[in-house]
Amino acid sequence: MRILIIANGTEPSTGLMGSLRAACDRFIAADGGGNAAIRLGHNPDIVIGDLDSFSHADAFHGELIQDPDQETNDLEKALGFARKHKARRVDVLGATGKRLDHTLKNLSVMQQFDPFFDQLAFYDDIFFSRILPRDYRVSLPPGHLVSLFPLSGKVEGIITDGLKYPLRDETLENGRRDGTSNETLQADIRIRHRSGVLLFMTALTDRLL
Repeated sequence: MRILIIANGTEPSTGLMGSLRAACDRFIAADGGGNAAIRLGHNPDIVIGDLDSFSHADAFHGELIQDPDQETNDLEKALGFARKHKARRVDVLGATGKRLDHTLKNLSVMQQFDPFFDQLAFYDDIFFSRILPRDYRVSLPPGHLVSLFPLSGKVEGIITDGLKYPLRDETLENGRRDGTSNETLQADIRIRHRSGVLLFMTALTDRLL
């Protein structure tokens, strides 16, 4: 099953929302994300969270799940629901933007939940972001923006094929060296790493929807 989640960060465009909604089996709003969904003309199947931000209940036709736990944020609640219902792929809108602390928290949540799905990805109208498996292959247009970030603080043994600035069994580490603003030289890209949690960010293209 493929599930779409919308959180309460930067609102996506109608085009991106429509494309992902059409590709997914179920649509979950994490509390205030439901407001954006309804404004964009898409009624979630479920709104889940502590429900302190969802203000469109009068226009909502679906299931409300209130979880008052203050140790988890609303995205964690939505991803927990997706895991419980055995989703294989989860696409998340609205996880970035607005407040920097919320964006950083949601990246931590991505790291927490990534092992439970075949793919957990954050989307906005600029970027596609996901944590990479040890060996990752993707097809992108030549000259396409790619950034790598050591989400765990340090990632070792990185080997890239098809990027303008290659890494050859090298290390990225917060505060010392990161891998932002690289680009593709060819369509077929391969990225491997030995240890750590490596975040992959690339300019959004229809190939990644």
